[in-house]
Amino acid sequence: MNIDPAEYVRNAIRSVPDWPKPGVTFRDITPVLQDPRAFRVLIDIFVYRYMRHRLDLVAGVDARGFILGSVLAYELNLGFVPVRKKGKLPYRTVAEEYSLEYGNAAVEMHTDSVRPGQRVLLIDDLVATGGTMIAASKLLQRLGANVHEAAAIIGLPDLGGVQALRESGLDVYTVCSFSSTDP
Repeated sequence: MNIDPAEYVRNAIRSVPDWPKPGVTFRDITPVLQDPRAFRVLIDIFVYRYMRHRLDLVAGVDARGFILGSVLAYELNLGFVPVRKKGKLPYRTVAEEYSLEYGNAAVEMHTDSVRPGQRVLLIDDLVATGGTMIAASKLLQRLGANVHEAAAIIGLPDLGGVQALRESGLDVYTVCSFSSTDP
């Protein structure tokens, strides 16, 4: 039986109802990472998508973007840079704030993470409202990088993040998506 690779990955994602609060269904990628075949299929999807693009770096968003981004950077023979939550990096940093439902947060990078003109793929596990990815993209651009695309395993279109990323000028790729009505 042949199955579409993206559907194979989607089927490996665990849905956890009512977590972290009632009415929310958490999309857990842990089973994808635990299953060597599903993880390889996922990474191969990204590798095949980006292997012909001229890229210099992969930037992974804290924390699950580190897992995907570092493996993808290795497979594409590119460098990897972390986009961290504020206060986690030891060297000179630059930060970008973004809004959350109940307050603000920030992401930061070392000031020497990228060089002007470098083409960067930005990756995370999930696009919900898009706030973190937009902030990470702005941060990369402030440092002089060109963000080639924002990529994630999962898009949650009902939360508007993919649309917000596109409206901010970013191309976006997600392997699969879940609506709020999907089990």
